[in-house]
Amino acid sequence: MGSAPSKPAAVSEAALSVSEKQALVNSMSSMSLSSEPEAEPLSADGSLSLSNLSSWESSLASDPKTQLARTILSHSNIKDALTSRSAVIKDAHVFNTEVDFKTDPITNQKSSGRCWLFATTNVLRYNIMKKLNLKDFQCSQSYLFFYDKLNKANYYLELAIELADLPLDDRLVDSLSQDLIGDGGQWDMVVNILENYGVIPQALYPESTHSSLSSPLNTLLKTKLREHALILRDLSSSLKSSNLSADQISKTLRSKKEALMKEVYAVMTATLGVPPRPTDTFTWDYYDKDGKAQSWTGTPREFYRAFASKAYPPASAFSLINDPRNAYGKLYTVDKLGNVWGGRPVLYVNTEIEDLKKAVVDMIKAGQPVFFGCDVGQFSNSVGGIMDIDLMEYENAFNIKLGLTKAQRLQVNESAMTHAMVISGVHLDSNGKPVRYKVENSWGPDVGDKGYFVMTDKWFEQFVYQVVVPKALAPKELVKVYESGDKVVLPHWDPMGALA
Repeated sequence: MGSAPSKPAAVSEAALSVSEKQALVNSMSSMSLSSEPEAEPLSADGSLSLSNLSSWESSLASDPKTQLARTILSHSNIKDALTSRSAVIKDAHVFNTEVDFKTDPITNQKSSGRCWLFATTNVLRYNIMKKLNLKDFQCSQSYLFFYDKLNKANYYLELAIELADLPLDDRLVDSLSQDLIGDGGQWDMVVNILENYGVIPQALYPESTHSSLSSPLNTLLKTKLREHALILRDLSSSLKSSNLSADQISKTLRSKKEALMKEVYAVMTATLGVPPRPTDTFTWDYYDKDGKAQSWTGTPREFYRAFASKAYPPASAFSLINDPRNAYGKLYTVDKLGNVWGGRPVLYVNTEIEDLKKAVVDMIKAGQPVFFGCDVGQFSNSVGGIMDIDLMEYENAFNIKLGLTKAQRLQVNESAMTHAMVISGVHLDSNGKPVRYKVENSWGPDVGDKGYFVMTDKWFEQFVYQVVVPKALAPKELVKVYESGDKVVLPHWDPMGALA
């Protein structure tokens, strides 16, 4: 193996680029491996041999820690048995900086992947409840869910037309057909729905069986949409072999797509109910916090415009991400990722994790709850509502080292942005640095501390990937990156295309 390149004494580690740092890590790893003596494998052909088992067992059988682990963990859930008592004690649900208004009730997405819509509506209702003096309130997550899924179906079929000349086993075509209308989404996608369809109180379009239990509906719709895509591909092929003009071909394909979309609409309205249209006028009667009957009349679009924060409107907010695989200070998008055809694209400004932390603190101090995306399943406990990388004693129990970096986790599919929640508080130390964060989840009040989680700063660094921040509260240099429009396009299957 080659030796590590020397590092000039005048160059600090902080001055190195991401790629240079990774090269340094790789070369150092190579050095450490080259110093180890070569050993003969017990299995020359690479198969798992009995000699391997005998060798491993001989070594481990005499280790007291291994024997204790075998005694305890063979009949215990390792997450329960290896939860660190000291971490649980340390991670108090106490925060010295919080938004000035508490929203209720704790929401519950139930058996669906709508966390991003719940996180969005949990942010939106903050301003609505303050303005209308409400004790408790929810926006209709089902309303947004209906129009998002309907648009995703249309988006997929438009792509089927656009990519009809590519073979079915093309990686992009194959990737698009995997989770074509999943429940998840991204900030820019929900802005598309809000701007086009507005929002309404939950009482006017409540939960249904299939909004709370979405998998049966998704399974049926995916089956039909894949069939629809093949119909459109075949039609496209036959039309292109005719003497029709490109405009006539496009019109014919779109007309057929709309006929197919009627089937999707029929299934969705039967299972979810017919939602109000964004221009329909409704009257909402409600009680305020003082028990007085009140009434509001208008359209879903008007309700959204009336109560979305004027200081920090959703359309003015954008995503800061921390993706150590890629260069910081640049704008990224994901190929063919979206929901509304011709709508706002999914855009991320990649930057240092400290910028994401500062954005959170600045927003909480400004009284604004924060939409963020993370990998919630990593080192978390839903019973106590704790997210802490020191929570599980895996390394001590098994004599192993968990050595993946954040970048490496993304590279090998160990981690991705799987869940969206809301930060509504932060605990700062004497120097104003965050120690832990108050997180409002959407798994109901029986999970965590009455629906709330505590997230440590170290967990934030490793497993938070996205923070949505209004331009008015974002660093000016990052706003310039966002507004430049000069974006790097990541492939559709990139981890940053994961939908929370």
